[in-house]
Amino acid sequence: MSHKAGEIVAVVTGASRGAGSGLAVGLGCTGATVYVTGRTLEAGQSRFPGSIQETADAITAAGGQGIPVAVDHGDDRQVKALFERVADEQQGRLDILVNNVAYIDDDLINPGVFWEKPLDLVKILDIGLRSQYVASYYAVPLMVARSSGLVTFSSSFGSACYMHGPAYGAQKAGVDKFAADMAVDLKDTGVSAVSIWMGPLKTHRTDVAAAAHPEQYAEFMKVAESPEFTGRIIRAIHDDPERESLSGQTLIGAEIATRYGILDDGDVQPPSYREMLGEPRIPHPAIVR
Repeated sequence: MSHKAGEIVAVVTGASRGAGSGLAVGLGCTGATVYVTGRTLEAGQSRFPGSIQETADAITAAGGQGIPVAVDHGDDRQVKALFERVADEQQGRLDILVNNVAYIDDDLINPGVFWEKPLDLVKILDIGLRSQYVASYYAVPLMVARSSGLVTFSSSFGSACYMHGPAYGAQKAGVDKFAADMAVDLKDTGVSAVSIWMGPLKTHRTDVAAAAHPEQYAEFMKVAESPEFTGRIIRAIHDDPERESLSGQTLIGAEIATRYGILDDGDVQPPSYREMLGEPRIPHPAIVR
């Protein structure tokens, strides 16, 4: 497959619905070829709305090329096969990996301490932390071979403050550390790694949460971000000739967007919640091999 000037190839994991779907469509708006993964291939296969086929169609409608690939990110063999397919179809080219896939339990936002909630909440450490390591493991060699690429992680302020309990917080802190430590290994390869804190998002799941807990979500949702906003930020970071200076950092999306003049929904500048919810950890420069 030939590539037009400026075209890129991206993989967005966990893109059946919600943040992942929006991220993928945001990249599609920039003309990218985007492989979207998830377990729900077509509408009606899940009790939740959305599917990777619908996301792929939306990417193509937005001006990119959407390619749905059914992947269970709990199966390392399927993840390996995904990147083998990308390498085969794109002549070894992969420009961006968006690590977004995660297991989100319905009880995540319900009141209660962690030992009173279902143990299944801990699955976010398998599908959301371990699985993102595995995806990076298979994606990065394609990028290093071409001396160019960007690995990103979907994160949140829950990395710094208490948000939805310890399992969720550990997953977010974990992917921030992935970006920091992968950047050390990626130094001088042309490949960068960053983690991006998104603000409250306009998704089906947050709509449900806002309806169930209006006292907690009402004010946040007034200035919630679209997931597409972060997709456009990721493309801008990839295209930044100085992106290596960002490698290893955890970035607040609303803040880094100002570097590139990116607004949400055409003319909205989403706020940063740094003062209210915390700030990213600054990695120590020490390196112990």
